[in-house]
Amino acid sequence: MSEPPELKVFITTTDASCSECDERLGRGAWITLVEGKGALCLSCADLDHLIFLPSGDAALTRRARKHSTLSAVVLKWSRARKRYERQGLLVEDEALAQAEQECLADSEARERRRERESARRAELDREYVEQFAARVREIFSRCPPGRETVVAEHACLKYSGRVGRSAAAKSLDDAAIRLAVIAHIRHAETEYDALLARGYERHDARAQVEDKIARVLARWQARE
Repeated sequence: MSEPPELKVFITTTDASCSECDERLGRGAWITLVEGKGALCLSCADLDHLIFLPSGDAALTRRARKHSTLSAVVLKWSRARKRYERQGLLVEDEALAQAEQECLADSEARERRRERESARRAELDREYVEQFAARVREIFSRCPPGRETVVAEHACLKYSGRVGRSAAAKSLDDAAIRLAVIAHIRHAETEYDALLARGYERHDARAQVEDKIARVLARWQARE
């Protein structure tokens, strides 16, 4: 058995009158169109007890429609797009209240889940940073105290695209650890940033500080 057609309510863009009660509704009136009768106001169409729910919250709209014995979609003509566009839904007051309660419960559950997932991600990232820092200290045991953490936190910053976010770094690959340390030395132990500020091209500035980076690496490197 097919579902009955969806009831439609139109917001007029021209003056309108109700063909049943003869009331002049004016522009912007809410009407239904009944075959053989023309426009009816919501009172004559027996829809004036319904509550308007604007578009925007898909879950609330879906639930309100499900709980409402009677509902109607509200449409308005868009001159710009040359078509009727959905404005919202007319539903029963009790149905809307029930839908709001369900969505409120859901939103609280979703928020708690987001908080748990956020805490878990933070915990995992902190564990990763600590592992990364430990590996830096292991390879470069003579670097200044605490510098391994600075290197790890910078390299592993989420969404940064930095070396610490690569697959190799996540497996604590020695080459990736070395690249992260080199990047730190370049910015913290050489005049690289000052050269860039003076207008040097990146590859020229890197060439200028290459020897200094190598010396710092050798000084920080663990002794065999």
